[in-house]
Amino acid sequence: MTPLKNASKQDSKNAGKPAQNGAHKAAIRQENEEQILAAAEKVFADYGFKGATTAQIAEVANVPKANVHYYFNTKEALYRRIMEDVCDHWLEAAATFDNSADPAVILRGYIESKMDLSRARPDGSRLWAHEIIRGAKFSSEYISTTVKDWLDSRVVVMRGWIKEGKMDAVEPYSLMYMIFATTQHYADFGRQIEIFNNDQALSDAQFAEAKENVVRIILKGVGLG
Repeated sequence: MTPLKNASKQDSKNAGKPAQNGAHKAAIRQENEEQILAAAEKVFADYGFKGATTAQIAEVANVPKANVHYYFNTKEALYRRIMEDVCDHWLEAAATFDNSADPAVILRGYIESKMDLSRARPDGSRLWAHEIIRGAKFSSEYISTTVKDWLDSRVVVMRGWIKEGKMDAVEPYSLMYMIFATTQHYADFGRQIEIFNNDQALSDAQFAEAKENVVRIILKGVGLG
C-alpha cells in the first residue's frame, strides 16, 4: 500500500492558489479515503465488525491509526460506508433495466455485471453476507428503504413483462433472490469453488464459461432461453 499523503505539506506548496489548492486537497482526501476503505473492506470481511479493529485496518492500509480516525470518526461509520458502497455497486449493475426493453438483454446484463462484481470485489460480497447472517444490525434501515425501493421497482418491471407475455409467469422476487444467491456465490463461496477446481482459482476462461452457464440456465428457466 502507498502511505497516505501529507495534506499539510501539500498545502504549503500550493499557497496562494486557492482554487488549485482546494481541488488538490479534495483529490488527496479521496485517494486517502479509498486506500483506507480498501483495507477496511478486507479486514471486516475476514474478522467481522466485532473482530476487526482500526489498528488492523491501519496496518493493512499502511497508515497510522490516527489517520483512520481522521477520515472516519468511528469504526461503525467506516463499516457502514463500506456496506452501502458494496450494495450501491450491486444496484448500479441493474442499470440494464433502464437501458433496454428486451427482458433477455436486461437480465443477461444484470447477471453478468453481478458476477463480474463478485470476481472483482469478493471481500465486499463476503462482508455483506456476514452482516446479513448476523441479523443486518447495521444495514436494516438501508435495506428496508434504499434496497427495498430498488427491488420493488424491478419487480414491477418484471410483472409487466409477464403480463405482456414476454416472460414466463414466475415470481419476480424469487427470481431476484436466485440471481442474488447464484452470482454472489462466486465470491462468498470462492474458496469452496477453488477446492472443487483442484485447489485453483477459476481461470478467466473458466469464469467466462461459468458466467455464460448461469445466464443460460436462469434465462431458460423463465422462458427467455
